[in-house]
Amino acid sequence: MIRLLQCHMFIFMMAFFSCFGTQAVAGSEKITFPSKDQLTITAEWYPAGPDLPVILLCHQAGSSRGEYTEAAIKLNKFGFNCLAIDLRSGDKSQGIINETAAEAAKLGRPQSYLDAEQDIIAGIDYLYFNYKKKVIVVGSSYSASLALLIAKKNERVRAVAVFSPGEYFNDPGFVSGQIAGLSKPVFVTSSKAEADDVTALLKDVISMIKVQYIPKFEGNHGAKVLWESQPLHQEYWIALMSFLNRIRKLDEQDGK
Repeated sequence: MIRLLQCHMFIFMMAFFSCFGTQAVAGSEKITFPSKDQLTITAEWYPAGPDLPVILLCHQAGSSRGEYTEAAIKLNKFGFNCLAIDLRSGDKSQGIINETAAEAAKLGRPQSYLDAEQDIIAGIDYLYFNYKKKVIVVGSSYSASLALLIAKKNERVRAVAVFSPGEYFNDPGFVSGQIAGLSKPVFVTSSKAEADDVTALLKDVISMIKVQYIPKFEGNHGAKVLWESQPLHQEYWIALMSFLNRIRKLDEQDGK
């Protein structure tokens, strides 16, 4: 595991944050597509350019695609297309209602954390077939664990960046056992208090690019650490973007 804080990235990010604040996204679009069981999934598409990498953004429990309103804007500015998805297990975030969860409740569909796995897979397939690129999956809390499980077996996943994954399903040891041998690039972070458990969770992941960022101070749970209202958001962004830029450079070198 490596703790990232590269000087050139720090300077770049400080310049970015000094000139760019949260604002409305011109061109973001609400879209729908079917999950694996045909439940209608609602998502927000943030385009940056047809030849740029694609990221699937997955929220935490009790949340919605609104969890990533700020993050998607910034990732667009860094040259990444983003799809923020409403999973069937959730509620609302930043004033945005989870429409997939509402539809699932109306139809009486199961809404456990594991039931949401098919929604993430459907999001990966949507991006892969429409943009002809492997997908970087970002997960938050329970969806972070699902992202790791899916990455182990899904060849359409390029890399994963996860916030506060844990043993949120079934028996203790389920996630760590299922992701043993995962070889795709992995970025993982959490609050400082969660860091030891996260390290143990990923102990059998064998990725050549396996990065854990541990904040100097308390931090927070899930991807909301990227919100501007969070005191350590700049440090988390520096670590995340260093990882994403590393993956992008590797793909550029390979002509992907």
